[in-house]
Amino acid sequence: MSKLFKWFALIFAFICVFWWLSTEKPIAVDVVYADKGIVEATVANTRAGTITACYRARMSLPIGGQIAEIPVKEGQIVEQGQLLLSLWNKDKQAKLNEAKAILLTSQKYQQRACIVAENSLKDAQRQKTLLKQKLTSQEVLDSAIATSQANQASCEAAIADVEGKHAMVNTVIATIEQTYLHAPFKGTIAEITGEVGEYTMPSPPGVPTPPAVDLLTHDCHYVQAPIDEVDAADLVIGQPVRISLDAFRGDEIAGTLRRIAPYVQDYEKQARTVTIEVDLNEHRDPHFLAGYSADVEVILDRKENVLRLPTDLIINDEYVLILNDNDTIEQRPVTLGISNWQYSEILSGISATERVISSVGLSGVTAGVLAQDSNSID
Repeated sequence: MSKLFKWFALIFAFICVFWWLSTEKPIAVDVVYADKGIVEATVANTRAGTITACYRARMSLPIGGQIAEIPVKEGQIVEQGQLLLSLWNKDKQAKLNEAKAILLTSQKYQQRACIVAENSLKDAQRQKTLLKQKLTSQEVLDSAIATSQANQASCEAAIADVEGKHAMVNTVIATIEQTYLHAPFKGTIAEITGEVGEYTMPSPPGVPTPPAVDLLTHDCHYVQAPIDEVDAADLVIGQPVRISLDAFRGDEIAGTLRRIAPYVQDYEKQARTVTIEVDLNEHRDPHFLAGYSADVEVILDRKENVLRLPTDLIINDEYVLILNDNDTIEQRPVTLGISNWQYSEILSGISATERVISSVGLSGVTAGVLAQDSNSID
């Protein structure tokens, strides 16, 4: 009897083990709940944008020569019109002195010629008066008038000669001006190429060479960034923009869309993009540097206090997986409003009390499968 009981117990245990092994086990999933908050429809850059100085001048002198003076240094803030670099120009200064001396001589000749012309005119007028009194002849009068006219022409020629000498002086001054490099705007000296005593020359046509002085604004910047062509139609100048920089991690800077390029850039093996420019609503001097990488999000629309879910939980923009009251995974269609890469607005399909499965990429997480909330497992 005891032997038969043992056999029955063994068979019962075998049946229990078989039942336990063949029964479907619920899988553990993570769940979240839809909440209310802010949802924005945004357009983001396809590649990293760049912080760009509002003004930047890579300057070289229009003529070549030996550097005589560099009164500034790299990193220095300079004012508009301040001297940045000058070339040796003593030969041109000597030519200027020569031109001024020639001008002075011409002015003296002009003064002499005009005095003579004025005196000749007075003599002709006297001869005309004497002829009326029959104290002189017509021949003498004609000679006086001719002499007056000739001297007047000499005076006018001398005046023209003086104007020509003035032009020569101005030409030499302009040549001297070419040996000086001045700041076209207030900014920071980014780089100086060359040292005192070295020879510098402008770039030949088609052959780029380093600029003598690289000057850029230090207190005015904007962002240049590429936007995919499919999003370009939604952009409008004046839209708000959110800017993030690696140099200011976790911090966001407000901006305003100021320009949309009038053409699409088509680079080989790259997506077609449209370049936009964004003004910064605030400037962070002195830590804001041209060349920083920047990401931008153009805010197309914004809604507050709406039901929302993380965008990556919505499959094919059509449905979500929820854990229903029977602890079974259910596929639930949803209707979406505006969305971005982070959140999507839920117009209908689920409520704030339903458990939405967030571990959608987990193996075995499909509709109809038994599951349980991982937070409820002891």
